[in-house]
Amino acid sequence: MALRYLTAKVAQQIDEELMNSAGAFSLDQLMELAGLACAQTLAKAYNKEKYPRVLVCCGPGNQGGDGLVAARHLGMFGYQPTIYMPKPGSKDIYKRLHKQCSNMKISTLPPEVSPDSLRDALSSSDVVLDAIFGFSFKGPVRAPFDSALQLISSSRVPIVSVDIPSGWDVEKGNAEGVGLNPDVLISLTAPKEGVRSFGGRHFLGGRFVPISMAEKFELNLPNYPGFDQIVELPRADSQKL
Repeated sequence: MALRYLTAKVAQQIDEELMNSAGAFSLDQLMELAGLACAQTLAKAYNKEKYPRVLVCCGPGNQGGDGLVAARHLGMFGYQPTIYMPKPGSKDIYKRLHKQCSNMKISTLPPEVSPDSLRDALSSSDVVLDAIFGFSFKGPVRAPFDSALQLISSSRVPIVSVDIPSGWDVEKGNAEGVGLNPDVLISLTAPKEGVRSFGGRHFLGGRFVPISMAEKFELNLPNYPGFDQIVELPRADSQKL
């Protein structure tokens, strides 16, 4: 059976069940596993010898938390991550994850960084990890994110997007044409409807999904190789959708 692509409603329902009494996961656990999968995907696609400098772009929500976890793991992997937060998150978990990165001596661009400074950061980066917006994003893209997405897009630096490329609708994709166009995508739990036609390298990171939940939602998840947290999916143009 074919891998299931999720609507926003089903993706939200799965997240809720993972963290309620049925799934029994904490948010910290899920962020740690998701962020590790994101870091492993970037390392798989862009080796540290050729692409050591990573600009990790984090939004203020849970997607940004995944990015902060990924930044820490990338530092552990031997990369040189720098964190960029167009709007820092205010929750305690977000602040703790950022502190963990600071303890790893991972630098963060100053708040309200100027467009010129962001351009400079992009020009001195080898790859971007996009963890700005998640599957709950609803347009339009507002300040300060609109200018950030434009600068990231125009930089021509390779992009790895987390779960859904920033600016994309979870079900309609990049219909408005304002979202990022990543080279690599790491879907979490299961891919979302809006990325069915994504043509770049596509990975799945959802090894934390319990068997009972995968069966209940008929996710039809692929097997993960060995002890990897990720599995690469066939390209959109090589399969019937």
